[in-house]
Amino acid sequence: MKWKRKPTHPGKILDELYIKPLDLNLQKLSDRLLIARNTLFKIRSGKASVTPAIALALSEAFDTTPQLWLNLQQTYDLWVEENEYEHEFIQPIIKNGKFLSIEQNTEIIRRTHA
Repeated sequence: MKWKRKPTHPGKILDELYIKPLDLNLQKLSDRLLIARNTLFKIRSGKASVTPAIALALSEAFDTTPQLWLNLQQTYDLWVEENEYEHEFIQPIIKNGKFLSIEQNTEIIRRTHA
C-alpha cells in the first residue's frame, strides 16, 4: 500500500509530543533511557531508527507501548523504501492463494523425481 504523505518519523513524534512539551533535558533523558546522547539526538532528528530496546525504554518512560514506537518506525521505513528507492518489479508467484503457472515460476520450483 502506498501512501501519498510521508509518515512522521518517530523521533519527530518523540520531540513534538514529549521532549518539547515537557521541556526535557536531552542529556538527562538519554541517561534515564540508558542510551547514548548522540543516539537520542539522531533519533530525534530522524537520522537513526527506534530499535526494539529503545522502544521498550520509551514505552516505560512515557507510559506508551513498545509497539507504538516500533509501528511508527516500521511505517516510516516501509514508506521510505517504497517511495524513495528504485525497485525492480517482482513477478508474483502466488496470487489470490493460487500458484501462477508461468515460466518464471515453474523454473524456481524444485521438483524431485524418484
